[in-house]
Amino acid sequence: MNMNKKIPVKTVMAIMVENRKEVSVSVQKVLTGWGCLIKTRLGLHDGVLDNCSDSGLIVLELVGDRSEHEELCRKLNLISGVSADFLELSLE
Repeated sequence: MNMNKKIPVKTVMAIMVENRKEVSVSVQKVLTGWGCLIKTRLGLHDGVLDNCSDSGLIVLELVGDRSEHEELCRKLNLISGVSADFLELSLE
């Protein structure tokens, strides 16, 4: 086994959003400002058309440094009705 081989690490962030209609603009501004860190984005919420839910989940695959991920998470958590956290996954 090559001991110099770098172990791949994936960082995933989950963002719960309540009151989507009220906070979506603020959340989007933060995500746009940190857009270069976001490799993949998936938004989920219940309902469609006239039966759209007011809460949702955003899942991000992030790139960049851990300190940047921590700052993005901190900024999202400053928004009322938003809860964000992230984890790093690797196969060792």
